Amino acid sequence: MVGVGLLLAAGCGGGGPKHGTGTASPTPLRGDPDWAITRPGAPEEIQGYTDRPGVRPGTPVALMVSTTAATFRVRAYRFGAYPDAPAAVIWESAPVAGARQAAPTTDARGTVVAGWRPSLTVPTDGWPPGAYLLRLDAASGGKRWVPLTVESPSVAGRVVLVQAVTSYQAYNTWGGKNLYFGADGSFATRARAVSFDRPYQDEDGAADFFQLEEPLVLFAERAGTPLAYRTSIDLDQDPHALDGAAGVVSEGHDEYWSPAMRATVTAARDTGSNLAFLGANAVYRRIRFESADRVEVNYKVPQEDPLYGKDDAAVTGDWPSPPDADPQSSLTGQAYSCDSRTNSALVVDGSTNWLWAGTGLRDGRQLAGLVGPESDRLDDSGHAPQVTVLGHADVACAAGPARTANATVYTAAGGATVFDAGTENWICALRTDDCPGVPGEVRQAVRVATGNLFKVLRHR
Repeated sequence: MVGVGLLLAAGCGGGGPKHGTGTASPTPLRGDPDWAITRPGAPEEIQGYTDRPGVRPGTPVALMVSTTAATFRVRAYRFGAYPDAPAAVIWESAPVAGARQAAPTTDARGTVVAGWRPSLTVPTDGWPPGAYLLRLDAASGGKRWVPLTVESPSVAGRVVLVQAVTSYQAYNTWGGKNLYFGADGSFATRARAVSFDRPYQDEDGAADFFQLEEPLVLFAERAGTPLAYRTSIDLDQDPHALDGAAGVVSEGHDEYWSPAMRATVTAARDTGSNLAFLGANAVYRRIRFESADRVEVNYKVPQEDPLYGKDDAAVTGDWPSPPDADPQSSLTGQAYSCDSRTNSALVVDGSTNWLWAGTGLRDGRQLAGLVGPESDRLDDSGHAPQVTVLGHADVACAAGPARTANATVYTAAGGATVFDAGTENWICALRTDDCPGVPGEVRQAVRVATGNLFKVLRHR
């Protein structure tokens, strides 16, 4: 099968885009042993971003690329249960004329926008839904990633993996600012809004994909789970994005949620979709979107938000805090605990629960290194449902007093199961190779427990 891309020649003036070709890989697919980036090169050698974080199969994607190389190629890698390697080539472009694009702009709120011209239109005809990274290969040797989710046409009866692109962008330092600090490293100079129209700085452009998403994707696909794929922006744009889903998985560090995102997931739970929060600190920051969901707003300090006192339900800050407090525990089952200085052991509770079946664990068994760096805890404020505690840990917080962290599960009024791992390390522990500070026997126990969880998630 042949895909057609729109190629912009370097220095092409106003003559418009030129046409080029790309090819889709044959099936059945095998993993590409040479998928990994071993030589990223300097950032200016090549980097890029897409015009949207996710698309349905067949929807073209505009790819903005800046490079010092004369030409570059694009390879679309899908991550999954492939022989030989975890990523397979789904599509590859013909050579594309390279160009170094304009410097980014920064507005009064600190929003950094690359604002580049499209370099290539990537066709997605026939692409299977899944988690993708587009690899940009400069002719000079440098390489960078660009994340893309190919979304499932339907989620009915499936377990939905939701890519937390709002958190990816909140932490993105490309251009010198994110929602935490500015170029001088201070909180005062941080951005109050961030744009998706810029590359990701971390992990050679992959953001947190390899840390917080890839281990889960590989685990779920290898387990034969009937999966579907969405991004967090889908949950904001479409209140029906999760209709009929058997289960919904919030990945890793899913911190930044708009009211519409939360309403979509709450409605899914209330109509029978099971939920799993496989991280910590989920649904903690309240955001809103602007510019057709290409700008994510979070002032951190509510009083700085121009909507403060005018439309408090839309004011950005933290969900548990005024002016319109609505603690996340009513959905997740827990409150945020803290960011810890070191990882802690999760002490098993409720070992007869279905989660721990087949692990051989007993109450009191310590799962070394599993809790951290961020964690959740029981919420005694009266907002949380009645939960079953499946584990606890003593956490040395990086700031403030020591706290207890927990893993919990509850059954919603409509019958849905809601699990909160309560630790950011849960997905890391799914790795078969290494998770720093988490021993192999602990990772094996977590894989068995997660297998049990996915059996529950897939049945509504």
